[in-house]
This record gives sequence, structure tokens and C-alpha cells, in this order.
Amino acid sequence: MPTISMFYGIIVRMYCGVREHNPPHIHIYYQDCKALFDIRNAEVMEGNLPNRQTKLVLAWIEIHKEELLANWELAQNGEVPFKIEPLR
Repeated sequence: MPTISMFYGIIVRMYCGVREHNPPHIHIYYQDCKALFDIRNAEVMEGNLPNRQTKLVLAWIEIHKEELLANWELAQNGEVPFKIEPLR
């Protein structure tokens, strides 16, 4: 599962493979917490993060939604998604 971005201690990853389930989503890791975020709706699907980190991830998703969806298509075809700029 490649890391596509990192910012403020948050690691963003996306699984690659045709068996990855919809909806398009990313895996977020922060310290001992992990969560899945829906890319299209910019909402938490499962897991939890501290409130501050959740807000940062949601803002990042909104900024990079088109890139994330393009990455999802690559990943669905078994290709490695590209890196996306971190939140600054």
C-alpha cells in the first residue's frame, strides 16, 4: 500500500489492486489511530482520528479530490498511484 502523502504526522495511503472495494477511499494513519475516508463525500467511513487531524484530512481531500480520484483509477488497474502535495 503506497504512501501518497504525509503532512503534520498524518500518513495517507491507497491500496492498489482490482479487488479494492468501492467507494473510492484512502487509508489514514496518525500515531496509533487509523481511519478510512471516502474521497467523493470527504467523510469518515470507519475508524477515528483526533478532531484536529480529521479536519486537516477533510480539508486536504477537498483540495486534492480530482487527483485522488485519478489515483483511485490507477490503483484499480493495479498501477501505483502518484504522490500528492501535502497540506501546508
